[in-house]
Amino acid sequence: MSHLVELRDRLIRAALAVLVVFLGLVYWAPQIYSVFAEPLIASLPAGSSMIATDVTAPFRSNEGHHAGGLCGALPYVLYQAWAFVAPGLYQ
Repeated sequence: MSHLVELRDRLIRAALAVLVVFLGLVYWAPQIYSVFAEPLIASLPAGSSMIATDVTAPFRSNEGHHAGGLCGALPYVLYQAWAFVAPGLYQ
């Protein structure tokens, strides 16, 4: 049972780390979106613009900070995974 408690604690810590980095990147969400959208906007015909053609498109358009939150916290998440697995590898 103690292994499950430790696993739960490590998963909570990893999720909190991702959440903290995600919340830190929310402020820069428009700039992150413009970085990813710039190549597409540059390839559009003159006088046209990007539009949302799906109900969920406005919500999915700002996924850059979601991925950034995971990538930014990845070293800590991997450390938590290793800290859980490592004691079982040694006597």
